[in-house]
Amino acid sequence: MIQNQKKFKNKCQLQLSNPFSTNFVFKFYFYFMAGIYLHIPFCKQACHYCDFHFSTKLQGKADFVKALTQEITLTQNYLGNESIKTIYFGGGTPSILSLGELENIFEALNENYSLSEVQEITIEVNPDDVDAEMLIGYKKLGINRLSIGIQSFDDGHLKFTNRNHQSSQAIKCVKDAQDAGFDNISIDLIYGIPSPSHAVWEKDLATALALEVQHISAYCLTIEPQTVFGKWKAKNKMTFATDDFEAAQFEILLENLSAGGFEQYEISNFCINEKYALHNTNYWLGEHYLGLGPSAHSFNGQERRWNVSNNNKYTAAITNGNLSFDKEQLTERDKANEYIMIGLRTKWGLNLGILAEKYFTPISKIEKYLLVLEKKGLIVIENNIVYLTQQGKLLGDEVSAELFI
Repeated sequence: MIQNQKKFKNKCQLQLSNPFSTNFVFKFYFYFMAGIYLHIPFCKQACHYCDFHFSTKLQGKADFVKALTQEITLTQNYLGNESIKTIYFGGGTPSILSLGELENIFEALNENYSLSEVQEITIEVNPDDVDAEMLIGYKKLGINRLSIGIQSFDDGHLKFTNRNHQSSQAIKCVKDAQDAGFDNISIDLIYGIPSPSHAVWEKDLATALALEVQHISAYCLTIEPQTVFGKWKAKNKMTFATDDFEAAQFEILLENLSAGGFEQYEISNFCINEKYALHNTNYWLGEHYLGLGPSAHSFNGQERRWNVSNNNKYTAAITNGNLSFDKEQLTERDKANEYIMIGLRTKWGLNLGILAEKYFTPISKIEKYLLVLEKKGLIVIENNIVYLTQQGKLLGDEVSAELFI
């Protein structure tokens, strides 16, 4: 399924007389691939679209790193005996950390977890933060995957979104990473940025393909209320892209990346040569993970919890030997609906057998909705697995909502 199907053992065998029959032979083998996510809540400046938790006040960084290493110790039992297969440094801006600070974090991870089976360690970086020396340092620490926040190769769009780098720095960052020996590089792009035509977006995609990266994550510009863009929109200070414009850019994305040999394995994620983002695929397959740092989420199969979204409160609690988080116990309905939502987003689809066997949801509960969606051309059902059509991918959230239990 992901990189090596034998390793991940997420298999099913179905024998059906009709696509909605519950009289089938079903075997499901699940091998947990636990992940650790570390949220680094600092940025040099705020992008106009971002509503993630972060601070531009960097003076608390040293205290935060110390608290993070303490949290690693305090949470060492959260995942039980599950093997750690992926580690992901997200943010915020993880590349704002020095190599020495990263080394301290890795020391704490090694002291509290067995990392011998880790397959992927990702760090998100901004092009203006890293140089050749830093990239080589990452390699020495064991980091084997980069996620570079480029967003656009157009300087006008970068300025509009308040990014801190220029297009030339983005290109240089990718090439420096390749020179340092990274062969698993992902870049982030944003579409739906208001523009008189699609020319900039088409050029962004051409530049990305020319750089020969292994993975591209492309997200539609979303206007969140508490961001700069959200406040501009509320005051009618500028006009943003229409739904039709965004849909057209999504179709351009699919056409160009497909022509470039990229596989769309999740609505917003594309790769070549099966270079799937293992950590994020972990989320989409419903597997378990530990979130460290302020605002980070954790999931152990039974509960979901999230740390306080305040750097000072987080650091103070950890310093006193406490964890500050809220949590919710997941019902069987919650688990089923999450599987419906994430399953539909991926190339592996929503497996109706797994829905019935693992999430205790008889297919009869959603059969009539499946038929309606299939008739509308939003889904196809093959071998008891539901996939979004190209039209359905434009309305993924709405399709999922129709099937929620």
